[in-house]
Amino acid sequence: MKGKKTDLSTSACGIARSLNVIGDWWSLLIVRDALAGARRFGEFQTRLGLAKNILSARLRKLVEAGILKTAPAADGRARNEYLLTEKGEQLYLVLVALWQWGEKYSFDPGEQELFMVDREKSREMARLELNTVDGRRIGPRDYTARRRAIGGLAAQGDHG
Repeated sequence: MKGKKTDLSTSACGIARSLNVIGDWWSLLIVRDALAGARRFGEFQTRLGLAKNILSARLRKLVEAGILKTAPAADGRARNEYLLTEKGEQLYLVLVALWQWGEKYSFDPGEQELFMVDREKSREMARLELNTVDGRRIGPRDYTARRRAIGGLAAQGDHG
């Protein structure tokens, strides 16, 4: 059936469960814009050029998932604002990882106009890397998933 999505909310995979909530590009772009300071429905619509019904559905889904919350407008107007929760703010790591991947693989030489800098010193951001708890840097083939046994210890056998 066209438009029917598979429900991944009970998957054992953290990636699948995450995609169940934020797996469409509009949701991640809404979070990106919220991190950049957008709060009002109209701000999101202007920045994204998104149809009202689609934007409304995505905002509602993000609120239901606890990524955004609504609050009365700071200026006292009757409309609500959309604010990131702590859960939503932590998506900054996902967005930075996507940004850095895009910088490397999605632009032709000389085409990229924007680059990410820290607000305090306006210095370019270091590339994200994955490290083990003991500090070793690991690459794309250096990790696997394992099921947790009762008590938090890894069970025998790899799973993915």
